[in-house]
Amino acid sequence: MHTAGDIPLQITSENSSSERRITPSWTIGQLKAKLEPVTGIPPLSQKLTLRLGSQQSVPIEALDEENTQLGVFPLAPYAEIHVTDIRPPGMRPNFTDASQVTKYELPPDEYEKKTDSVLAWKKAQKLGRFDPAAPSLEQAKLQALETEIKNKGIEVGKRCRVGGQDTKRGVVMYVGEVEEIPGGAGKWIGVKLDEPVGRNDGSLSGGKRYWGKDGDPKSGVFVRPERVEVGDWPVIDDLEDMEEI
Repeated sequence: MHTAGDIPLQITSENSSSERRITPSWTIGQLKAKLEPVTGIPPLSQKLTLRLGSQQSVPIEALDEENTQLGVFPLAPYAEIHVTDIRPPGMRPNFTDASQVTKYELPPDEYEKKTDSVLAWKKAQKLGRFDPAAPSLEQAKLQALETEIKNKGIEVGKRCRVGGQDTKRGVVMYVGEVEEIPGGAGKWIGVKLDEPVGRNDGSLSGGKRYWGKDGDPKSGVFVRPERVEVGDWPVIDDLEDMEEI
């Protein structure tokens, strides 16, 4: 059963292509397990890449794939997830080599005229580039981020915690766009965590420095506002619960 939050995506590999509905709450590990019968590639041999039209491709990967949800990636309806088989060629199943067979491709103008194609269906349903409300939908997403930041009172300098985890307390260091995140339009919240358990030192991939200086511990994270909770979150004292000896 599909839920209202499912996103239709095109799943492609060297030997397959099909449309599937993906649930953002799935972890990367769960997705790979579900893709094995679709692509024939074992989970440990899959490399996933999210392709968003003409935008830069985004690798779907994480240090902890069994606990990283797909919702942290910029999934968009009818985008493509390409599955690459990272096994050496000799370790892959032997499919019939049809590389020398001349393939027939329907000319684009003839495909546009067909009434039983996926393109025709998208036109009828006003989906993708045929959706007259598409620009306003993107604007609504950006406005929703602005509203959440305002309603939560997220401001630079405020104490906060990330993802509802007491072990991830810190200080809001930045609120705004982060150009280095592919497909990440809209405002992000930069947090400097109390402990060096982040992913960066206040800058991303040698790009703009949002806070700190080179050589600082990796205690920084950039997250969407829904994962940030501001409040009087003091620095955790590891010794506060220890009994006096």
